[in-house]
Amino acid sequence: MMTLDQLQTFVQVARARSFSRAAVLLDLAQPTLSGRIAALEQELGTSLFNRHGHTLELTEGGCALLPHAE
Repeated sequence: MMTLDQLQTFVQVARARSFSRAAVLLDLAQPTLSGRIAALEQELGTSLFNRHGHTLELTEGGCALLPHAE
């Protein structure tokens, strides 16, 4: 089941465009943050981010989710 923590984490990662920066902003360990995003992606059945090295871009699914999560 999707949680508020997962959605808040997704929004922060989308804004920061970085897992590590979002982890600092949320005061979370990066593995915890990554786990939340992975669980959310698994539940939704789609990737939310395209990962390019250390840079992230929202996928089509991520773009669709962001306004609802905010």
